[in-house]
Amino acid sequence: MGKVYVFDHPLIQHKLTFIRDKETGTKEFRELVDEVATLMAFEITRDLPLEDIEVQTPVSPAQAKTLAGKKLGIVPILRAGLGMVDGILKLIPAAKVGHVGLYRDPETLKPIEYYVKLPSDVEERDFILVDPMLATGGSAVEAINSLKKRGAQSIRFMCLVACPEGVEAIKEAHPDVDIYIAALDEKLNEKGYIVPGLGDAGDRLYGTK
Repeated sequence: MGKVYVFDHPLIQHKLTFIRDKETGTKEFRELVDEVATLMAFEITRDLPLEDIEVQTPVSPAQAKTLAGKKLGIVPILRAGLGMVDGILKLIPAAKVGHVGLYRDPETLKPIEYYVKLPSDVEERDFILVDPMLATGGSAVEAINSLKKRGAQSIRFMCLVACPEGVEAIKEAHPDVDIYIAALDEKLNEKGYIVPGLGDAGDRLYGTK
């Protein structure tokens, strides 16, 4: 069963406060999301495997560590997920970036895949799927479906703010996917917004309505 990790790091919580604040403008909001994504990437990569190598320092040979195992891939759910990518790449610049685009069917309200572009070596990568919000969970579940259909074997989901309904949706549909979040909020309201949440992440990132 996939695990749920809520990051309580003081810097993450401090910055998230200003991300939530409705008075925070687009420029500052974008910068804060980028910074929190970097901090979350530090936490999410804590268990990456290491292997021993030898390097030559200016003084002598040294036994040192380097990353081992699978290569990493970052996949934002368009469009709001794009706001988290650069922050992760600051720590993991060698990671490849894919994209998953979804839209909501106006009649069924179900997410429909309209664009998927992934690295060619899908099966060899550990993927971090990112979206600022985990509300109903519909988009996240469908995005995970999109990755798995193309051969992804290892997927983690990372977001800023989630609610219990979205977490349960992923756990039910994809029990093998671990979930990493900065805050687990109270609930969804009747309009499908997380309460207290932070509003529409895409609109606040890109200054749209």
